[in-house]
Amino acid sequence: MKKIALIAIVLLTLFINSCSKDSNDPQPNPTPSVTLDNEVNNFVWKGLNSWYNWQSNVPNLSDTKDDNSDDYYTYLNGFSNPEDLFTSLLYQYVGTVGEANAVDRFSWFIDDYDVQNQQFQGISKSFGFRLQAVQINDTDIIFYVRYVAPNSPASDAGIKRGDIINALDDIVLTVDNYSSTVDKLSNETVKLSFVENDGSTHKDDKTITAIVLSVNPVHFYKVFDDIGGRKVGYLVYNAFQSSYNDELNAVFADFKSQGVNELVLDLRLNGGGSVLTSAYLASMIDANAGTDIFANLKFNAKHSDSNGAYTFENTMNIYDTDGFKTGEESINRLPDITRLYVLTSGSTASASEMIINGLKAFMPVKVIGTTTYGKNVGSITLYDSPSSDYTSEASANSSHKNAMQPIVFQIYNKNNQSDYIQGFTPDIEVKEWNYWDNILPFGDENEVVLKAALDDIRGVVTRTSIEAKSNSIDLPEIKQLQNRFDKEMYIDNDFFKNQ
Repeated sequence: MKKIALIAIVLLTLFINSCSKDSNDPQPNPTPSVTLDNEVNNFVWKGLNSWYNWQSNVPNLSDTKDDNSDDYYTYLNGFSNPEDLFTSLLYQYVGTVGEANAVDRFSWFIDDYDVQNQQFQGISKSFGFRLQAVQINDTDIIFYVRYVAPNSPASDAGIKRGDIINALDDIVLTVDNYSSTVDKLSNETVKLSFVENDGSTHKDDKTITAIVLSVNPVHFYKVFDDIGGRKVGYLVYNAFQSSYNDELNAVFADFKSQGVNELVLDLRLNGGGSVLTSAYLASMIDANAGTDIFANLKFNAKHSDSNGAYTFENTMNIYDTDGFKTGEESINRLPDITRLYVLTSGSTASASEMIINGLKAFMPVKVIGTTTYGKNVGSITLYDSPSSDYTSEASANSSHKNAMQPIVFQIYNKNNQSDYIQGFTPDIEVKEWNYWDNILPFGDENEVVLKAALDDIRGVVTRTSIEAKSNSIDLPEIKQLQNRFDKEMYIDNDFFKNQ
């Protein structure tokens, strides 16, 4: 009887102590008194809290941030625009020289994910050209045309690579007015004034209007039959777009049939794209890699179970422009490539840099041109679909089209190398913009960057840096009708299904 009484006293004491402790501790708030103003804000925070590569480095993405619903909703309601909330949550870090506080420059908020998905497949409103700005003396700035897409407004107007433009809508470009005048290239219609190679003598004017284009990234290829006794394949490839996998593979079928034993891959205009397509291209280049590891992906601690690899492959998937798989075909793999030449610029980024980094574990890779962009991280698209941990478009909230494209992984090669955040420095530096008055067509043996690669194959000693013309200053490449997705490295849900 005494034992029963003692047990009862102990239980009563534990109950009283428990009640006393609970009364002093913060209580959960299952029924918040604060109303959430915008459900998209909740999606932004939850998605980033789960997937963001730097989640643990951002105090406002702490796992305890949403413990108290009233405090959490009050915090979210402080942002009237979901994009403002998204921007506030990006990782800030100590940057390189001149960057006291740098911010993640790769993640972005998506207003309409249907538009993004089209742009990932090369479908967007465009003039169909790429321009490079150069300051040619103390006051004057010109554009030279780097690239023209077939069947575009630019090609229909007779514009070609190497053409020089010195005025937009009759405003001659100078150091003083450049920043304001260049915005005219974001308009749907623009008048371009073309000049002679002296940069000032007027030739003619052309007015062009942007249209929705579907652009094949396999822009140009050629085989040089005898470069120092070697047969050289040359390919200008401008984006890793999965809907053009079969066109890319067809080029390598031709290279293979012609017995190409050297390869020059021109990625000067290639800002990246699909990681899977990058692995396919690597497979085409190096048959001797078998099915070894091309790239390893590492996610944050919450998704370490998603860590995995892309391997060299013998077969590839074919996709339509909506991203749906339509078939498979054997990859045309080159058996005789023992080194790779890559032509680069500051526009060479992400999945393009992945080709350099991934293949250098298997063969010498010689970089020619200028330093690449420096992007060793990649993203996925996050949708407002909490039931799938925000990865499913099919189950996304139908009331809006907002999504996010945050950085969620870092990429490494087989040897665990990922040290190119400052870009790849060229082995042979050639600044194309120094030759703004004589830009030759792709595939011309005397085109300055290609010539450096061909000379190296011939065994001709090339200076590590070709002298610049005096007073020439390059400016950031111009993005007309700004495309936010042109320096991207992304994966789709098939990657997670295969892990």
